[in-house]
Amino acid sequence: MSMVSVTIDNVKVEVEAGTTILKAAEKAGIHIPTLCYLEGINEIGACRVCVVEVEGARNLAAACVTPVSDGMVVRTNTPRVRAARRLNVELLLSNHKMECPTCIRNLNCELQTLAQTLGIREVRFEGKRTTYQADTSTPALVRDPEKCILCRRCVAVCEKVQTVKAIAPQERGFETVIAPAFHEKLINVACVECGQCILVCPVGALYEKDYTEEVWEALADPEKFVVVQTAPATRVSIGQEFGYPPGAITTGKMVAALRRLGFDRVFDTDFSADLTIMEEGSEFIERFKKGERLPLLTSCSPGWIKFIEHFYPELLPHLSTCKSPQQMFGAVAKTYYAQKVGIDPSRMVVVSIMPCTAKKFEAQRPEMKDSGYQDVDYVLTTRELARMIKEAGIDFQSLPEEDYDDPLGESTGAAVLFGTTGGVMEAALRTAYELMTGKELPRLEFHEVRGLKGIKEATIDIEGTPVRVAVAHGLGHARELLERVKAGEKYHFIEIMCCPGGCIGGGGQPIPTNEEIRAQRMAGIYSADERMVIRKSHENPSIKALYREFLGHPLSERSHQLLHTHYTPRGKY
Repeated sequence: MSMVSVTIDNVKVEVEAGTTILKAAEKAGIHIPTLCYLEGINEIGACRVCVVEVEGARNLAAACVTPVSDGMVVRTNTPRVRAARRLNVELLLSNHKMECPTCIRNLNCELQTLAQTLGIREVRFEGKRTTYQADTSTPALVRDPEKCILCRRCVAVCEKVQTVKAIAPQERGFETVIAPAFHEKLINVACVECGQCILVCPVGALYEKDYTEEVWEALADPEKFVVVQTAPATRVSIGQEFGYPPGAITTGKMVAALRRLGFDRVFDTDFSADLTIMEEGSEFIERFKKGERLPLLTSCSPGWIKFIEHFYPELLPHLSTCKSPQQMFGAVAKTYYAQKVGIDPSRMVVVSIMPCTAKKFEAQRPEMKDSGYQDVDYVLTTRELARMIKEAGIDFQSLPEEDYDDPLGESTGAAVLFGTTGGVMEAALRTAYELMTGKELPRLEFHEVRGLKGIKEATIDIEGTPVRVAVAHGLGHARELLERVKAGEKYHFIEIMCCPGGCIGGGGQPIPTNEEIRAQRMAGIYSADERMVIRKSHENPSIKALYREFLGHPLSERSHQLLHTHYTPRGKY
């Protein structure tokens, strides 16, 4: 390892050869502002906000892409540097829709923060601005080019992390816009609506389609019976919006907040995650014994489902036919639960709180009406729920811990695991092992499928029978794994989650969401599992009652009618 010595603002530091000025400055405890930079994903030096003076160089250098050399002397805070940074940010602001007080990213906007940090109090440049209509074509995402600063972070994450390539720079010069090819609407291209672009957008050019007004109206309607379900990953992320560290488990406070918002019942998607394991685990056992349509691919991530429909339709027969836990919940709520409590399902409104933007698309799929109604009426992201709580004036931190309502609020530790990559696999193995062998698991934790590695593989021994499994998260890793399957590599069971880290890193989660925050949320998920009294899906008493009173048994005719679905091959364009 070759080391070099560099002096930054009179601080001498030794770093590996090839290290950028930006990373060397970090090691020296010196902050250089950035805007377009995303480590390992978007390192292009486009915004020129990170410029610095290098002794002996005529021009200012972009710190994020300029490697250090031995003996280099760098200054990050000279009058020339400060003037250049201000000028570059002013030029961005001069072509930016200045709607800060009403913008969805107000007070959580990198451009706004940067302008404040640099002491910009006026924009000296007036003139023509680019004008483009906002794209509101999808049920999940809104793209507003007039707020875009052309940093290309969304382009990079869509291309390099998700390998979808739904958007790219169009036109040239002043007319440049980030959009689908030929200025198509997002609804007409192979966008999977995962929302990873939202998480990396530094401004309000990309955001989720907001359904809070529709939910407020439903809550205010005395004729409506409004129930809500909360996804596993929300319990370790909602607190971030109220001053808690990422990964803090705030389940009870979230339940209390939802009651104060006026929901008639507060339920848990973990209940239907347990139900998913019963159906999907039974489906896996059936296919495994017959040796048919293996590997079985999990089906609970709607962004992943749309990805395989667009890019690998030939592998659709391998998908589990199970609906996602969100959709299973809606179908059960408007049939079994409505009958149980004597509520007309036409009066029932099912609201989901999800870490995911693609869930908004999923809820509106035409297949999702097996209850006789739209199974799930509205999907709110974690961010939307936080905005509702703040709008209602609820002091989240002072709320008591409250429990979910029964019976659709009873769940297990296995269900909590759905919130993170590898969790569905681990939950399924806990149940499949015991259903296949009739014996108790020697250990509950399957550490082989845990962690943030892109693709995890393991061979699980089930009483002498080897079961080869794999887990992928992020669609780039999913693509790599599917190519292995197409090349003939043998697996029995594969879990795929659309977003990096799984649902903890979903496109509807609090901003920022980065690798460190994903790791903290993942730790929270495993802690929540360990705290549960029951940790296997097939031991959930309310699930047992549901089968006894209504469904009969896993994979029954009624189960197939309500809890299973089919998929739609889609073109790439």
